[in-house]
Amino acid sequence: MATSDSAINATDVPVREGEYGDRVVAVEPGGIEYIPEHERHGSPIKLFWTWMSANMEFATIFVGFLPVAFFGMGFWDAALALVLGTALGSLTHAILSSWGPKFGVPQMVQSRGAFGYLGNLLPAGLNTFTATVGWFIVNSVAGAFALISLFGPLLHWFTLPFWLAFLIIVAAQVVIAFAGHNLVHEFEKYAFPYLAIVFGVAAILIFGQAHFAQGINGKVQGPLGETGAFTLTFTAAFGYAVGWNPYASDYTRYLPSNTNRLLTGLWAGLGVFVSCAILEVMGAAVVTIPSTAGLSNPTDQLIKPLPGVLAGLVLLGVALGAVTANVINVYSGAISFLTLGVRLPLRIRRAAVALGAGVVGYIVGVVLESRVGPGSGYENFLLLISYWIAPFLAVVLVDYWIRGGSYEEREFFDTHHLPWRGLVAMVAGIVASFPFWNNAIITGPVPRANPAFGDITFVVGFAVTAVVYWALAALAGQRSRSAAAA
Repeated sequence: MATSDSAINATDVPVREGEYGDRVVAVEPGGIEYIPEHERHGSPIKLFWTWMSANMEFATIFVGFLPVAFFGMGFWDAALALVLGTALGSLTHAILSSWGPKFGVPQMVQSRGAFGYLGNLLPAGLNTFTATVGWFIVNSVAGAFALISLFGPLLHWFTLPFWLAFLIIVAAQVVIAFAGHNLVHEFEKYAFPYLAIVFGVAAILIFGQAHFAQGINGKVQGPLGETGAFTLTFTAAFGYAVGWNPYASDYTRYLPSNTNRLLTGLWAGLGVFVSCAILEVMGAAVVTIPSTAGLSNPTDQLIKPLPGVLAGLVLLGVALGAVTANVINVYSGAISFLTLGVRLPLRIRRAAVALGAGVVGYIVGVVLESRVGPGSGYENFLLLISYWIAPFLAVVLVDYWIRGGSYEEREFFDTHHLPWRGLVAMVAGIVASFPFWNNAIITGPVPRANPAFGDITFVVGFAVTAVVYWALAALAGQRSRSAAAA
């Protein structure tokens, strides 16, 4: 249930302090507190360009490279796997996004209702690492190399060093994330036209040169076969789209509580689906173009079929896209960090964490440099993301269904709210799916003995977690009814 502001203020639910409203040039106060009704603003349509802009980046395009270049798939079957995986991840993103106006809290705070205060530390901790270390560095490095490639031909007398290009990208995204919710949405809104036009024109030219009849490459597939390659691609595409799910209501919690929830979920889900599906399929098409054959650098492959001016504009789009993606990663990563229970004596505690994440991310990125980013085990990163988010989703979705979406907001902040079922079910799902892991880091006994299975880890993890959680909840309900009758 959703509680009125007056009832919220009368309880121990922390309400976000300070005046923020719809101001853009202002630092968002507070951290993970409940957003009062008088601070709510906006409409669902803004979610479309927010999530469209966040996905118009090179990391999205490279997901499409994987099935054709590394898994040996033909174009059409690769496109099908990419679209289906993206659709599934976008659907769950839409569902979670629709909860924001109702509860007025971030996604990883809302999940405390199912996991409890302590049990929620597992998904919140995993999401903090995924956002502020994994995605932050992957996207920032891709953006930095795009800047280096762009300014190389323009300035023959100067080579942009990596540390400086990386600093430019990191500084831009941290400043925006530091300011907070309103500036994030506004930045995505104004970045959208440039990214949509540049990548849209590039997609038309690339599809015009693509060899759609390219079939299966059995030598590349090896023991995987077509089924294994399909499930790997489906899982990677799902992993990319579902990676946004733990952030979903972070960007809808400021919407008025009476906002149409169907439209909220629809625009958020479409923003993820449309951008990811088009750019990923474009990435698959790039690999089929004969002129890109033999190029080892994925960025070079992307711009090779494009005329000079457009190639430069696309490189700028890659750099800008890295920022549009990472302002969301930094912002939501800071929220997940605060959800761990870290207490900072600051009214701008979220902003302070965002700044700290940027400093740490910059140092780690400079140290690792070219050893991270799309092309360096990127598919393993996408698979690992799906391995933990699928069980997490199973818990929050099944719990919401069992409870009919009725939560008392105090559960999200009550340190004594300690249900154990969510954590047990999620761990059970991860453990049960472990034999199915299929990546370069760990290959479980099932895919090792049956390579044609590819990767069905997240399906197993979700199913096991959902069944275990439902069974534990049913058992607890039966005990409660017996106790009440007694």
